Amino acid sequence: MYNWEPKTRLGRKVKRGEITTMEAALATRLPIKEPEIVDLLFPELDDDVLDVNMVQRMTDSGRRVRFTVTCVVGNKDGYVGVGTAKGKEVGPTIRKCMDNAKLKMIRVRRGCGSWECGCGNPHTIPFEVKGKAGSVTIVLKPAPSGIGLAVGETAKSILQRAGIKDMWGFSKGKTRTTVNYALAVFDALKETSKMRVREEQADELGIISGVHQVEENVSEKEG
Repeated sequence: MYNWEPKTRLGRKVKRGEITTMEAALATRLPIKEPEIVDLLFPELDDDVLDVNMVQRMTDSGRRVRFTVTCVVGNKDGYVGVGTAKGKEVGPTIRKCMDNAKLKMIRVRRGCGSWECGCGNPHTIPFEVKGKAGSVTIVLKPAPSGIGLAVGETAKSILQRAGIKDMWGFSKGKTRTTVNYALAVFDALKETSKMRVREEQADELGIISGVHQVEENVSEKEG
C-alpha cells in the first residue's frame, strides 16, 4: 500500500492528498481503475465473501479445477461494491475479487421512504427499486424503522455494508445462484441514484447520497 505507485491521474491526486473523500473523487469524473484508491479513501472498509464455487472440468491433460468467487465491500455508510473473479487458487482469487468489488463501488441513496414511518432518518431507501441479473429479479421496498432487513442472507450482507438498516425484499428466479442474486441486489441499489428527486422530496424523506457524516457537515456549513 505505502509503496504503491499510482498509474492513473486520479490515483496520483489521491496519493498526494489532493483528494481525501470518495465524494471528491467522483466529482472529478475520472474513472477509478486502481483498488488502492479505495483503500486510501476508506481505510476501514468492511468486506465479506458471499460465495466460493468450485468448477471441475476434464481435459486431455487431466482434471482441472477453477474457482468462482463473489464478494462485497462497503463502508457501511453509503458506499458498496460487489465483484466476481475466477482463478485456479482460492486465496489469490478472493483477493482479485475484492479488488474488482472496490473498482465497482457505487454511491447509494438512502432515506425514509416508508409511509409507515416518516422519521426522516436515512435508515432505508427513499423509494422502491428493482434489479435483475440472469434469471433473478429482486424488488427492494422501503421499510419502517425497526423492521430490520427482511431479505435473504446474501442481500442482507450487501445492504448492511451499504449502510441500510431496514428493508423489504421480494425476489423471484433461481435465487440459490448466489452470484446472480448478489448482482441483482447490486443492480437494484444502483437504481437509487438514477431517479431524479426534487428538493422538497429530499427534505421530506430525509434523502442523502453517500456518506451521512459528510452530508451533515455540508448542512452545518450552509446553515
